[in-house]
Amino acid sequence: MLTTYTTQQLGTLAPHAISDELERGHIVVFDPCPVPLPKSEDMRFLLEELPGRLKLKNISYHRESDRVYGFRGTTQETARITQILKEHSRHVQEFLHQVISPLIPGWVVATCSFRPIEEQGRNLPAHASNELVHIDAGAYGATHGDRILRFFVNINPGRDRVWITKGTFPEIYACWGEAAGVAPPKLLTEGPLQRLYTGVLQGLSKFIPPVQFMDSSPYDRTMRHFHNFMKDSSVFQQSLEGHQEFRFKPYTAWMAFTDMVSHACISGQFAFVSTFIIPLRNCRYPELSPFYILQYGPSGRMTMPGPRPATK
Repeated sequence: MLTTYTTQQLGTLAPHAISDELERGHIVVFDPCPVPLPKSEDMRFLLEELPGRLKLKNISYHRESDRVYGFRGTTQETARITQILKEHSRHVQEFLHQVISPLIPGWVVATCSFRPIEEQGRNLPAHASNELVHIDAGAYGATHGDRILRFFVNINPGRDRVWITKGTFPEIYACWGEAAGVAPPKLLTEGPLQRLYTGVLQGLSKFIPPVQFMDSSPYDRTMRHFHNFMKDSSVFQQSLEGHQEFRFKPYTAWMAFTDMVSHACISGQFAFVSTFIIPLRNCRYPELSPFYILQYGPSGRMTMPGPRPATK
């Protein structure tokens, strides 16, 4: 489930090597981190000053509004963290264009976040907790079946960031889909009113960015239901089925389709997280995606149409 690349190996990759691994549910690790890290004075600012300035769960840069949310500071400090996150997002985008170019056309560059607080023992509500194993849903408003890709960097100079997993979406669906109420297959096709509603919200979001989070779809509601079941179920959380633990060293990076790979961060402090929405139409193995499994069952009927392509 874990595949690691060195700097030297990145220069010899086939065009679909990493994108295929992501679609199959691999966590792709880069050791060392392949994107430039903040300069030393900005690192000090991130590690020493930001933990006490947190207002929300994370500090996040939203590209559509060109603003940072979740941070309490002066105008100068806000401008500084905004610039740091914008630069990091740009570096990650440039790297992804190199290594997963087949997945890029029509993607949505979503938030770039910094997580300055120790994950272990945060005592957050279950649905907001990173310590409980889950599959991501609704990371940036409605996805309509498109994929959630996240790129992580551990910038803690002395500690690993520790994840656990219970397997991939197809595996968890097979074991827990019926108990969660998401099996047998669901009808996820969107009607004309849903498409109209989505179009109106996308138009408004150009002027009022937060309205995009009001959007939904049958697929996104089903995924949110599954996400909440996983976090609410003590039986699921305590199960050892598919359990694995991964440790990500300081100054390494990793990425995964987090709607595919179940995960929880059980310890770690100081990490960047960049989120992208990848059109399902770009995938070579759509039958492995949550959309196809939820709508058509684990066989993933390839003759059936995919979800409505997101309007970009």
